[in-house]
Amino acid sequence: MSLTIQALKVGTVHGFSQASLTFNRGHFDVTDFAIYMFLVTGGEKLLLVDTGPGTPAEVKERHGFTMTQTPEEEPRAALAKAGVRPEQVEIVVNTHLHWDHCSNNDQFSNAKILVQDAELKYAVNPFPPGRASYERRPGMVPVWTKAFGSTEGRSGDYDLMRGVRVVTLPGHTPGSQGVLVQGASRRYLIAGDCVSCYANWTGDASLAHIPSGSFTSLGDYMSTFDKIELLDCEVIPSHDLTVAEHPTFA
Repeated sequence: MSLTIQALKVGTVHGFSQASLTFNRGHFDVTDFAIYMFLVTGGEKLLLVDTGPGTPAEVKERHGFTMTQTPEEEPRAALAKAGVRPEQVEIVVNTHLHWDHCSNNDQFSNAKILVQDAELKYAVNPFPPGRASYERRPGMVPVWTKAFGSTEGRSGDYDLMRGVRVVTLPGHTPGSQGVLVQGASRRYLIAGDCVSCYANWTGDASLAHIPSGSFTSLGDYMSTFDKIELLDCEVIPSHDLTVAEHPTFA
């Protein structure tokens, strides 16, 4: 079975710290990063990996970040361009429950939303430095809870359907996961924030792979990189602007 991945760009965050994306690199540099939903077609069920952020106004109000989103990048519009309505999506996989990966879960009324059990447990009571990313702050209801009734926790690696396997990738968060997809001639890994940018995976002179600047366990993170090495796949990062230049993986 040959499946196709389409990276649907749904916004750009501006003026972000480079060191937050590449650990101990670019402490005084700022950068922009893209936010994507990943649509997987050609399989037994219509699958979406991550559901993106809220509106630019919501992102500014809730998180203080400046995000731009063209009309074509609004999640429903991005899906419509790909020929899909939200109600047609049958499965949503959240790589993790940070706000920029799950803010539109409730728009997919007919979808089962799959998250690692470890991620659900941690999202309820994260370490203090990570509370903002999970929207665990006074007076704020985390966006992922709006679709709690459709959310299902699972544990470990498993086959989701023919040609699609969910793999645990802990480190960035305790329950981070990725989706391994069989294309026509190679496998692809939608890696979530384990690999935010291509630079995380390609590394540099001192590290083969560079963690992001945000993690709950550096030991788990480095073990996850070892795991990915064995998967024999092309890695698709979650936030690299250049993904939008060649958004189809088949």
